[in-house]
Amino acid sequence: MDNKPLLQDRPPAYNAVPGAYEYGAIPPPAPAPPPYHYPPPPGQAFPAPAPPAAPIGQQPNYTSTYTIIQPSVVVVGGCPACRVGVLEDDFTCLGIMCAILFFPLGILFCLALRQRRCPNCGATFG
Repeated sequence: MDNKPLLQDRPPAYNAVPGAYEYGAIPPPAPAPPPYHYPPPPGQAFPAPAPPAAPIGQQPNYTSTYTIIQPSVVVVGGCPACRVGVLEDDFTCLGIMCAILFFPLGILFCLALRQRRCPNCGATFG
């Protein structure tokens, strides 16, 4: 017939296989030793009592006023005068004239001579 195993032929259980659990014997944990009580020093039956703690002073009474400290938020490019607007770059008339008259180097002068202006309050920084 066939050499197929039948359903009744099952493999042996793991604990029935010889040498399956022989990894080495694990010794049982040792019992905890009993706590050791030191004998009191000679001439004294009980330990000396601890000195009394120093009295703690009372906390000061605080009034019911609160001070709220708001963190200062610095906006990059924000107007330092009104703290609302954002500064814009404007080129000065002298910078534009230098850019036209002294063309290659004049552009550097034009960039160096620009002013920053706030559109909200109109303050110029330069």
